Amino acid sequence: MKILFSVDATIPVPPKLYGGVERLVASLAEEYQRQGHTLALVAHPESNAPVEAFFPWPCTTNAGGLDGLRNALALRRAVQAFRPDVHHCFSRLLWLYPLVLPGSGGHFPILMSYGREPTGRTVRLSRRVMGARLEFAGCSRQIAEKGRVRGGGVWHAIPNFVDLAKLNFRPTVAPDAPLVFLSRIEPIKGCHTAIAIAKASGRRLLIAGNRVETGSAAGYWDREIAPHLGHNGIEYVGTVDDEQKNELLGSAAAMLVPIDWEEPFGLVFAEALACGTPVISCPRGALPEIVEQGLHGFLINSVQEGVAAVGRLGEISRAECRRRVEENFTLEIVAAKYLDLFNHLITR
Repeated sequence: MKILFSVDATIPVPPKLYGGVERLVASLAEEYQRQGHTLALVAHPESNAPVEAFFPWPCTTNAGGLDGLRNALALRRAVQAFRPDVHHCFSRLLWLYPLVLPGSGGHFPILMSYGREPTGRTVRLSRRVMGARLEFAGCSRQIAEKGRVRGGGVWHAIPNFVDLAKLNFRPTVAPDAPLVFLSRIEPIKGCHTAIAIAKASGRRLLIAGNRVETGSAAGYWDREIAPHLGHNGIEYVGTVDDEQKNELLGSAAAMLVPIDWEEPFGLVFAEALACGTPVISCPRGALPEIVEQGLHGFLINSVQEGVAAVGRLGEISRAECRRRVEENFTLEIVAAKYLDLFNHLITR
């Protein structure tokens, strides 16, 4: 099968540090190449994923206007050169529009994958332009359902995945193992709530992640986080790479990220479970699809419930946390789901 990937223009595939979608696409490319498929990629010029054909975006922004038009035409040229059987799109819907013009490389199916909440107007417009050849995938059932309600069309729920080879299972941790907050440090991720829970529980908390200090998060670090650092076992360890993340998550008593938004999926939650580490978060977004209450951690609605959850961590089997990922969120499982869908789209 000839599979064309297109990914947003701002981050290389794979990413140098952060970039969830870019990391997923790089892993999918490795798996499909291992299975003997022929791959092409349209992405940031510094990408080096294992593909047979690479086409860099001329503009490394996701903006519209002239830059968007240049990238849309670049995608059309890539399609003309590669002539895919299917196009798996993680980039911009608007960049697909030149593909309906005559001589654009065939009437192959296109699967648009969403790792964020879809915009109904854009989905509706794209369906009118692209027709039945365009279908959609959401990284969780809640994203797929929102897309179906807002924009219509055919939607499939296919989750994100983790690379188990990069995440070591830890069957036990030290009795005084810390809690870990690992995410972007901004209000919607709930770092301030994690601090409150840790302090009330008398437990150490290690905070890792990149600080967000723009927009609604301006002043958040100075106001809600910095005053607590260095006191009551609350520490900031900075950003982490894959190796550091593996160690941090694996040695934690629990990952504590009490979100305050509709999380589309949240790859780090599955990564924690892969290490055997229970998750304490909130029943919002896709979290109920990842964490079964009382089996892989706890979904809480208040600081008080969070403190109670910390006290019940001994009830959680770390082996069951790992099994949750092995049975639902591995590269092999998700790659097979996409390939089944590609075959369906091609032969329908």
